[in-house]
Amino acid sequence: MDAVLAAAVRLFNTHGYDATSMFDVAETLGITKSTLYHHVSGKEQLLAMAVDQAVDGLFETARVVRSVDTTATLRLRMLVRNSVLVLAERLEYVTLLLRVHGNTKVEKYALARRREFDAVVTELVEEAQAEGGIRTDVDARTAARLLFGMVNSLVEWYRPARGQPEVLADTVVRLAFDGLRTTDSTPDQGGQRGY
Repeated sequence: MDAVLAAAVRLFNTHGYDATSMFDVAETLGITKSTLYHHVSGKEQLLAMAVDQAVDGLFETARVVRSVDTTATLRLRMLVRNSVLVLAERLEYVTLLLRVHGNTKVEKYALARRREFDAVVTELVEEAQAEGGIRTDVDARTAARLLFGMVNSLVEWYRPARGQPEVLADTVVRLAFDGLRTTDSTPDQGGQRGY
């Protein structure tokens, strides 16, 4: 079953979910369509399984982070770091998750699970703000979306051959929480603000 799902996900990512048929999946695997239907009911089931592979990893990370007895700020850093590791480990599945648009029942389910995870992140951002660990002049929901916008952007360029996921995860956390400016930098002069 793992091979079937992996083949389907590769095809969905390469050709698009709508453009991929069960015949395409069967052909890629070198089996007949009837053999494929013996394992799954259709491509909707394959999409649901793929989405669960991606989202379940993120929710498991959130569950583990929530159980750690430390500050909300440190838990938020841990969540961002561990989410990068989930993305690296399940790259094709997370890529597919981020590409669904809500056109089908399964895609709507995927979007609902993504929104549920966004709410978990937003809540953690609010807790970190309340304890004074991160800035409060940024809306928590916006901050959560920007943090995970950075994490999610990795699907566009990260490839396992480009380096160790742990190094990448540490880099994302440093940039997200400490920025690019060196510790002895002063703000730009000349009236330029923000950009």
